[in-house]
Amino acid sequence: MRRFAAVPLMLVSAGHAKGDIPAALSREKERHPGISYTYGRPLGPHPALLRVLERRLAQAVDPSWDPAEVTVLLVGRGSTDPDANAEVFKAARLLWEGRGYAAVETAFVSLAKPDVPGGLDRCVRLGARRVVVLPYFLFTGILPDRVRHQTEEWAAAHPETEVRSADVIGPEPELLDLVWERYEEAVKGDLRMNCDSCVYRIALPGFEDKVGLPQQPHFHPDDDGHHHHGHHHGHGHAHSHAH
Repeated sequence: MRRFAAVPLMLVSAGHAKGDIPAALSREKERHPGISYTYGRPLGPHPALLRVLERRLAQAVDPSWDPAEVTVLLVGRGSTDPDANAEVFKAARLLWEGRGYAAVETAFVSLAKPDVPGGLDRCVRLGARRVVVLPYFLFTGILPDRVRHQTEEWAAAHPETEVRSADVIGPEPELLDLVWERYEEAVKGDLRMNCDSCVYRIALPGFEDKVGLPQQPHFHPDDDGHHHHGHHHGHGHAHSHAH
């Protein structure tokens, strides 16, 4: 085998995905002349992962609860990389869209603010009475345990707020399929834009009617009239963005 694809088993692209893994791959290429590799994308925030997160929420809430009365606190790993932290906010927004929850707020367990208690305080300030803390982690471990522990401590000090803890994503079938999809992308060199969360390609809740629609060139209010900014999204997986 002279050619391989590496897929980061990670939700966001932070220090490990941006630095450590590429460095390790480069080092191995020097040690083994003649090999080549392609490097795949991180896993989130793919619609398949959002479906699993939605399932974890459903497992955590009381069946009698109205989603419109539930605020979700999505808790990420936290990083010194603002881009990585922003990815968690993107996942939170995509999870909120079309699912009927009162809000999906964001917090981090380390290296970034708000922390879990701060995130819960924010939910209450926004009027939350029922909060589900949802860990944005693939697997169990020290940090998800810390999220649950900090949630329990906060809940004990705030009995007026109903707080539930959801489970991590875990080794679900969707995760296996997604890793394989990222592998196929990398092998074929099918490097994409943000197609995983594009309403013209993926049936996002509440936007299902947009899938496959051709996009006509449109004008922005601040355009000078000479620059056309057009998008076309076909029925297949291809996107082309013309400028």
